[in-house]
Amino acid sequence: MINKKQAKKVLEKQGYRIVGKNSAVKICRWTKHSLLDEGECYKEKFYGIKSHRCAQISCTLFNCQNKCIHCWRNLDYTESLQNEDVDNPKQIIKQAIEQQRKLLSGFKGNAKTNKTKLKQAQEPMHFAISLTGEPTLYPKLGELIKELRKQKKTTFVVTNGLKPTALQSLQKQKALPTQLYISMNSPNEKLYIRWHRSQEKNPWKKFNQSLGLINKLKNKTRTVIRMTLVKGKNNNMKPEHIKDYLKLIKKAVPDFIEVKGYMSVGFARNRKNMGYEVMPTHEEIRDFSKQLIKQLKSGYKILDEHEFSKVVLIGKNKKRMKITGV
Repeated sequence: MINKKQAKKVLEKQGYRIVGKNSAVKICRWTKHSLLDEGECYKEKFYGIKSHRCAQISCTLFNCQNKCIHCWRNLDYTESLQNEDVDNPKQIIKQAIEQQRKLLSGFKGNAKTNKTKLKQAQEPMHFAISLTGEPTLYPKLGELIKELRKQKKTTFVVTNGLKPTALQSLQKQKALPTQLYISMNSPNEKLYIRWHRSQEKNPWKKFNQSLGLINKLKNKTRTVIRMTLVKGKNNNMKPEHIKDYLKLIKKAVPDFIEVKGYMSVGFARNRKNMGYEVMPTHEEIRDFSKQLIKQLKSGYKILDEHEFSKVVLIGKNKKRMKITGV
């Protein structure tokens, strides 16, 4: 068992603000950039989500079944079990907004701050439930999403796909997020085991079950597969991997595919074989995306890209990119 009291102190030094017992909020670098008119997150460029009005939260601060080699978080503070301390959804939202406002207060004294954006940022309109931990381990995720929807706020949920029953539950509750992501970093079971170091039983089987569910949910929520690619010893972007990726993508048939380059940041850069030298360039990400599209066919094409973040967006319809409502 991890020492949560000690872990929370470390996280607070890193810019996290603890909400409740097992939740947190942290200001994204792109929120800061946007307030200074120094750029926008790729989510704003692709989907219209305003970076300065985005709250990046976690409702499962210490809980994830995986210890992925590319994860930028401190995995010493990760437990595979579901939350024991379950925070109230309304309190998570209320306290996350309060803490976000406090974190943003320093921008008031910065002459470069866009004052109009700062005023708008006091009331975040988008919640990215992806800060740390696995959100489907939070038993009240459906209630949280429904409450955010009630408050006219959009939601992105990023899952590792190891709890397909939780996705089914969101569907039954009519509590699917505005956009549902599933992370896909491995083309086959062998590489999956090496990459994810999962504590879950039968993780590959459950991951594939979630891909099948994504296919069934795509008319009820916007669905995205996010691929993180890396070179070197743990290379998951070899040309021979594409056929295996195609099988997985065709199982899910997502609205969008985000092909993103690995960044050697945070605690990931200290792991063996995960330094700066294995980071793909944006050109390499674009080339891989083109190869993927060529074999995938089915109307998919490159819709947009964000060079700084080394991410390429693949989809079928550019008109569907922008989110116009909750």
